[in-house]
Amino acid sequence: MTDQFHNRILQKRARLANSQGKLNGRKFLFKRLLKRCLPLVFAISFSTVLLLDNLPSAAQFPPPATIIQPEISLPKIPQPQIFQPEKIQPQILQPRQLPRQEIRGVWISTNDYNVIRSRAGARDAVTQLRRLNFNTIYPVVWNSGYTKFPSYTAKRAGIPFFFKGTDGQDILADLISQSHRQGLLVLPWFEFGFMVPETSELALNHPQWLTQKRDGSRTSNSAAGEVAWLNPFHPQVQQVIQYMVLEVVNKYDVDGIQFDDHMSLPRDFGYDKYTVALYTQETENPPPANSADEAWVKWRADKITMFMAQLNQAVKARKPYAIFSVSPNYYNHAYKLQLQDWLNWVRLSIVDELVMQVYGDDLARFTRKINRPEIIETKKYIPTGIGIMAGLRNRPVSIRQIKSQVRAAQKRGLGVTFFYYESLWNYAQESVELRQAGFKSLFPRFARRSRI
Repeated sequence: MTDQFHNRILQKRARLANSQGKLNGRKFLFKRLLKRCLPLVFAISFSTVLLLDNLPSAAQFPPPATIIQPEISLPKIPQPQIFQPEKIQPQILQPRQLPRQEIRGVWISTNDYNVIRSRAGARDAVTQLRRLNFNTIYPVVWNSGYTKFPSYTAKRAGIPFFFKGTDGQDILADLISQSHRQGLLVLPWFEFGFMVPETSELALNHPQWLTQKRDGSRTSNSAAGEVAWLNPFHPQVQQVIQYMVLEVVNKYDVDGIQFDDHMSLPRDFGYDKYTVALYTQETENPPPANSADEAWVKWRADKITMFMAQLNQAVKARKPYAIFSVSPNYYNHAYKLQLQDWLNWVRLSIVDELVMQVYGDDLARFTRKINRPEIIETKKYIPTGIGIMAGLRNRPVSIRQIKSQVRAAQKRGLGVTFFYYESLWNYAQESVELRQAGFKSLFPRFARRSRI
């Protein structure tokens, strides 16, 4: 029993020695390998350190060129839902318009940027407007697929360009500073809304963001020429627009924001894959072939209303006093042809100010439009004005016509805003002195406006 036990011990020791020998052999080989490879390992490590030291920080990395796109085929298509307009009863609004809040405004268009690109030019323009008792300026900040201010959102979406002043200054910041010194409000104007040139970087870089007609075409004719339309129902289009608006609200001391008749969609559009899928999902029917179908018009108009409510909430969350302004066409045209239900926006307290565009030289037609029931209703609750054409480079408007339209508006308790600054007196058959005297007679005293 003892001999057997002893033999077992010897056998175990032999096996252990053999294992240890193998292990020692492996260690020896590993040490030799490490010794030979050590210079290579050091070189690789040193190179890695140098590379990491020279990499840009996270803040220096360029933003992604595109935003991740949603899948059309998903059973649930993402869509912001703020409220259902048809389920909300209009609030009991209280009249807020005071005589001292009469709108006396002017749009500063892209044509005017040569005037305000220098600090001296901006100062002279604002001084002239203040001398003639204007009180509101609407400078364009979004036009033709470009911003007039340095926008991170635009850059991220592939728009590399914005306008700078002659001294490299931020034109918008300078204009706001000049205007506030002289008591004028500034409401940056997102002129193009959902409209973009087909050849713009935004359209070329993000074709999936464009909507289309039933025949597959993507453009329509407008005063700006042939244009494409961003899909107002697409969450990422909404995001880009909202982010650009909030950049202006956050970065600048603005008194508000304005949108116009292009914050809409021509009724022939909405037949893109995304919108068709969304409509089919919500109604269990495909969109009707007739773009003027009442239910189809209302569905799209309500979606735009929902987005405007969302945008209003986002703006007010950052600047509760900011004036949320809109400048549409007259209501029948805006709703039936552009899916822009601005009267509902007023009733739902989405807008704080309305300037309805009424361009043309027929005074009788002008008067009929400003006498419309929707204007009478709107002016009870919010500052309301009429957009008046002051002239174009190739189509001057007489000061006589301007005065007759302004007085018709004033007679009905309406303010006015002119399109556009340079045409006030530079593109006219009358002398500058005569034109300016005419505006002075319309606004003999300054009417200071306050933030809401």
